[in-house]
Amino acid sequence: MSSKHVAYDHRIVMVGFGSIGQGVLPLLLRHVDMPRENVVVVTGDARGRDVAADLGVAFNVIPLDRGNYREVLTPLLRAGDLLLNLSVDVASVALIELAHQQGALYLDTCIEPWAGGYTDPALTPSQRSNYALRELALALAPRLANGPTVVLTHGANPGLVSHFVKEALLAIARDTGHNVRSPRDRIGWALLARDLGIKTIHIAERDTQVSLEPKKPGEFVNTWSVDGFVGEGSQPAELGWGTHERHFPEDARRHGFGCDAAIYLMRPGASTRVRTWTPLEGPFHGFLVTHNESISIADYYSLVEGGTVRYRPTVHYAYHPCDDAVLSLHELAGKNWTLQSAKRLMMNEIATGIDELGVLLMGHAKGAYWFGSRLSIGEARRVAPYNNATSLQVTAAVLAGVIWAIENPRAGVVEADNMDHARVLEIAKPYLGDVVGVYSDWTPLAGRGALFPEAVDASDPWQFKNFRVA
Repeated sequence: MSSKHVAYDHRIVMVGFGSIGQGVLPLLLRHVDMPRENVVVVTGDARGRDVAADLGVAFNVIPLDRGNYREVLTPLLRAGDLLLNLSVDVASVALIELAHQQGALYLDTCIEPWAGGYTDPALTPSQRSNYALRELALALAPRLANGPTVVLTHGANPGLVSHFVKEALLAIARDTGHNVRSPRDRIGWALLARDLGIKTIHIAERDTQVSLEPKKPGEFVNTWSVDGFVGEGSQPAELGWGTHERHFPEDARRHGFGCDAAIYLMRPGASTRVRTWTPLEGPFHGFLVTHNESISIADYYSLVEGGTVRYRPTVHYAYHPCDDAVLSLHELAGKNWTLQSAKRLMMNEIATGIDELGVLLMGHAKGAYWFGSRLSIGEARRVAPYNNATSLQVTAAVLAGVIWAIENPRAGVVEADNMDHARVLEIAKPYLGDVVGVYSDWTPLAGRGALFPEAVDASDPWQFKNFRVA
């Protein structure tokens, strides 16, 4: 794993150095041929100072805000450099604008607002959504076209899962007798998904990592950023809304602007559950937490004719975090979404477990197909330092996105769906554990109604009404 993927004689400026920043830095130094003095960390607190010191990288504690981000970052960014935004509470659109003005490349894992933007009661739920944040970022695309590459939201999910979708479509096509050549453009991929009969896509994830130190009352425990998870969990639940859907949820709303590929529910994602399935866990209830890929994948696979959407799959996240994080969410909800006073990121104390992260494509001739990564804590520790299974799935995708951006430096604004999925997976796969595809005859109607009657649509198992937990 020591081979270099790309040579780079410019600077990488990392904003934010939490679990993902600390985890991706050794991978960047391993695979990007560049001097260590060309990497600069700017972060809001002292977390990770020892990691940066061990790796010989400059470390600066300077919390960024609306008033100082230009003053701090402008002297650090020159033409050809890369601004790697792994922060929370620092507006992505502001950093994209700055990077473009400096002639620098840019990559983030989430489109962030300034601090408080996820939970500002003065904003409407639509204004606090990932849909709105995505529209703000994409609005820059015409002006930044053919300029320095801006890679939006390229972590594990959003990011890696978009590439999993394409691999899954090719596998289903091969196994059902369809043309298996990779489509050359968005329309080709959307036609393939339509012709295969894909109705619903879940980003289906089950994290079973267990800590030697159980969660304590008043503590939020997670295997990745607590602040990031609580922020997105407090936003409205969001999902790409498919053309096959017949039951518009009573608490759902449309945004009334933008691509119109998604809807939102008038409730937080951390209190919204859906039925889903992964190969090792089997059926389970996951949280419908908002994520950019729910919108971008639905948008990318939309077929529009004469102003009318003829095909679009329903797409959303279905996430069961580690058990201590679920307990933390229950406690958080019971306190009316007021964050616990103590926060803990599970890392060295993890004893066992895996993160099973993939995409579940449903409605095709073989029923359901899950494709993704099954990464154990043991394998994560074997192949990369400063990571657990969850963070390594993210950092591998960040590494692949950075290398893709360096190799494609004048692509303008892109999402994962627009990138070369084969190249990205080639770079990331050595860090993803077992990458597998598994068919299943599971549907959200399986075993329903045995103890109590339930309002389901038995004529079509792939209706969102059947997935949602009432």
